[in-house]
Amino acid sequence: MREIFAGMPWWVKWVAVPVIALVVFGGLIASVVGFVVWLLFKVLVFAALVGGLIYLVRRFLTGSSSSRGSDW
Repeated sequence: MREIFAGMPWWVKWVAVPVIALVVFGGLIASVVGFVVWLLFKVLVFAALVGGLIYLVRRFLTGSSSSRGSDW
């Protein structure tokens, strides 16, 4: 592969080949990036819901047993 590109101008290696790759694999790249963004969003929603649940449970438990005092 290195011998094939050795005699080519710089713009073939650094402009034409990446543009052709983007045209051929552009839809695949976009779908992979979209899936990663969707997955990160779901992870953040999950973390927020679990954090909210933990906050509510701790608040409920410390609010119902006020004789224990503060856990801080």
